[in-house]
Amino acid sequence: MEKTITVSGMMCSRCEAHVKNALEALHGVESAIPDRVSGTVKLVLSDNIGDEELKNAVEAAGYALG
Repeated sequence: MEKTITVSGMMCSRCEAHVKNALEALHGVESAIPDRVSGTVKLVLSDNIGDEELKNAVEAAGYALG
C-alpha cells in the first residue's frame, strides 16, 4: 500500500534523512521517500499505520506533519 504525507520543515538532505529514518523505524513502513522541495514523503506500507503514529514519528524527528 502506498500513502503520501505532507511534512513541513525539511530544508536539506539531512532533514530528509532524519524524516526517512524516523518513519522507516516504524513497524509496517517498508520505505519512506522524502522530497523537501514538495514537502511530501511517499510511504510504502506493509501494514496499516494510523496517522497519529506517523505524526508522532515525524514530530519526534523535529518536523511537523501537515
